[in-house]
Amino acid sequence: MLHIVNKSHMQTNSLQTCLRLAKPGSALLLIEDAVFAATTAGAASCSMAECMQQLEVYALQPDVEARGMAGKLVQGVTTVDYAGFVDLVAEHPNNQSWL
Repeated sequence: MLHIVNKSHMQTNSLQTCLRLAKPGSALLLIEDAVFAATTAGAASCSMAECMQQLEVYALQPDVEARGMAGKLVQGVTTVDYAGFVDLVAEHPNNQSWL
C-alpha cells in the first residue's frame, strides 16, 4: 500500500496515525508540507527513523525544493519527481491519502 501524507506533522496528527497503522513493507510518500517530517529537524519529533525501518519513505522533490529543504532530508528518504509519484501510484494498487 502507498500512504500519501500532505500535512505537516506539526499541523495535524495524520502522519502519526498513518505511521501507527501502516503495515511493514508499505510505502510512504510525503508531499506538500508533510515533507518537513523528512528533514533532520522534523524527523526526530515524528519518529521518522523508526518508520524507515519498516516503510519505504519518499518525498516529492518539487515540494522539498519549494520549501527550501533540499539537502536537509534524513538519510534514506528517496526523493521523486511528478513522474516518480505516478510510478509509485501505479506500483501500489492500493493508495491511502491521509488528510
